[in-house]
Amino acid sequence: MRLKILLIVAIMAGPALAYEPLVKKREFTLKNFVTRGGKTIPEMRLGYETYGTLNKARDNAILIPHFFSGNSHAAGKYKEDDVSAGYWDAIIGSGKPIDTDKYFVVSVDTPVNLGAKDPNVITTGPATVNRKTGKPWGMDFPIMTIGDFVDTQKGLMAQLGIEKWHAVMGASMGGLQSYEWAARYPDKLERVIPVISSGWADANLIAWLDVWASPIKLDPNWNGGNYYTGQAPKAGLTQALKTITLHANSAEWTNGTFERDWARAGADPGQSWANEYKVITKLNEASAARVAQSDANHLLYLVRANQLFVAGHPKDSLYQGLLNIDVPVMLIHTDEDLIFPGNAVRETGTIIKSDGTPVEFVELEGRRGHMDGVLGIAQAGERIRAFLEAK
Repeated sequence: MRLKILLIVAIMAGPALAYEPLVKKREFTLKNFVTRGGKTIPEMRLGYETYGTLNKARDNAILIPHFFSGNSHAAGKYKEDDVSAGYWDAIIGSGKPIDTDKYFVVSVDTPVNLGAKDPNVITTGPATVNRKTGKPWGMDFPIMTIGDFVDTQKGLMAQLGIEKWHAVMGASMGGLQSYEWAARYPDKLERVIPVISSGWADANLIAWLDVWASPIKLDPNWNGGNYYTGQAPKAGLTQALKTITLHANSAEWTNGTFERDWARAGADPGQSWANEYKVITKLNEASAARVAQSDANHLLYLVRANQLFVAGHPKDSLYQGLLNIDVPVMLIHTDEDLIFPGNAVRETGTIIKSDGTPVEFVELEGRRGHMDGVLGIAQAGERIRAFLEAK
């Protein structure tokens, strides 16, 4: 089972296959990047990939920010024999709803990306060596916000010579970045599609994010974030990823997939502590497999960025950023979502459209909860296509 992810990264390159071109990773660097909190990062190095071709007018570009545990590998494959394609391959590609015969699609790794040890991720964060000290930044790395993520994308936008996005569309944390684009830089995009996300982090989400992070802080190996020369807090990180995986799905999925089955036939959990339920072992296995490519401090930084999220300028009222959105909005959600419940998305949409901004809603069906915004996005495909083509 995959965590709320499917990773890696790329751009149109190499010989075309009979069915689909391969993609590869690109990178860019922003010198002396200043965070929204006023801190300077001397070198912000990040990865990205693209699909399709930027037209002469440079007005066909679509930005895809990624979700919490994802990265910029939104579509395509790196090699023909890759087991899986990018997480939104169902809707990005030639002839697909986000048609790469028409659009130039850009997907970017965030700073403090969870997959800091993944060879297909390029990110800057606590695990990055601070050139002033010759050691990893650790918890001295500046606190990042969703707005900072957006500003790195704005930096890439300038480097690519793009003045306005045809659309910005992202899932979960990618949806938060989408709101931020529309609220903070309304002149830089023509429409926005936040998927499985609402317009601010409410108290319930702030608390849940702390639950995600807590196992790391309780692991003695975390050592206040100073573990880069010693043992990493793998046990805590495994439990954190386990919690995220469970929260990102639904009871319909856990009950329908595992029921009350034991992990091993004849191994009754009521007879020995060595025996376990199948749902527990599968969650543990999936989380442990992800640990090798993840960094615990990076997860903590992502948690804080999401907790801090309110669309727009921090001096604005809670809803002002949403009221500042004046481009057409499509909100894609599911009522089975435990992280961004459907009622929170509907409330967000009501606020945005209260001053006349056009908003349309698309409700997904499925049994994966929050994950349906990643795994089940194809069912919204034709609505997405029509929204992108609307004049």
